[in-house]
Amino acid sequence: MRLLVLGGTGFVGGATVTEAVRRGWSVTVFNRGLHGTVPPGVHRLRGDRTASDGLAALAGGEWDVVVDTWDGAPRAARDAARTLTDAVGHYVYVSSGSVYSDPAALGLNEDSPVVDADPDSVDGDYPQLKSGAERAVREVFGRRALVARAGLILGPGEDIGRLPWWLRRVERGGDVLAPGPADLPVQYIDVRDLAGWMLDAGARRLGGTFNAIGRPGQTTMGELLGACVAATGAEARLRWTDPAPILAAGVEPWSDLPIWLPIGHPYRGLLERDVTRAFAAGLTCRPVAETVDDTWRWLREVGPVPPRAGRPQRSSIGLDPAREAAVLAG
Repeated sequence: MRLLVLGGTGFVGGATVTEAVRRGWSVTVFNRGLHGTVPPGVHRLRGDRTASDGLAALAGGEWDVVVDTWDGAPRAARDAARTLTDAVGHYVYVSSGSVYSDPAALGLNEDSPVVDADPDSVDGDYPQLKSGAERAVREVFGRRALVARAGLILGPGEDIGRLPWWLRRVERGGDVLAPGPADLPVQYIDVRDLAGWMLDAGARRLGGTFNAIGRPGQTTMGELLGACVAATGAEARLRWTDPAPILAAGVEPWSDLPIWLPIGHPYRGLLERDVTRAFAAGLTCRPVAETVDDTWRWLREVGPVPPRAGRPQRSSIGLDPAREAAVLAG
């Protein structure tokens, strides 16, 4: 199979390239060439898709599948799709559950309402950008397009830092503020499972829109943080705390305490989406302990979480130690 990855050096793109190389596919990446590396044997094309002639390097190429991780202006996604319409057999676009309209109700499926977005737009917030790009790709490729609405993505190479923050916090040891309840379901996908499923689906010419994420309750906060303790071998004590005092102290779910979205939170539905369609289409997910162990192994090799390839840095992740101690003391 001949694969083109638009991007290819970031978190999802990098995992997709690595998996395709492992399968023996012929792999080409297209990006500005400013960030990251690619495995030996991968052909690298350079260009800036936001520039007037930025897609010129794609001229004359032919590929079976393209995977596009773009999260910028929908117009750039539209332009790339138009450029590739006769050069690519199948278009896989990595979207996000953030496209769903607020509030994020429980059990969202692929037919649930999404935010209004213009496929020709050059700006917008993250949900609008992803929703607009979805529309742009579908308008050009139709049934030859697969839209993978990912959600919480974890695993080696994570450049946002959610699971890495928990691993480093547990590594420090001592009393760890563990947001309860311990049996709170967590819905996520390992980046390698996402990459493998997208390649399988692309090779099969599977079209349509899918919630590409693990099953609701695939793991729990207790299992996830327990796996962090086991992986690091740290002398850490998980102090399970009810949500009320945590929230009363001004601690923000998801940002101060990554991955955690308590029951009743406006975005709780993003961790309890319906995945019937994706699992019927062959999606499988590895155990949480494997994701945590492999992420810890990778993190010890790289040290600090790497910057996001070609994208602005997100705001800081994780709770300040002094604030954590104050909540525990309270």
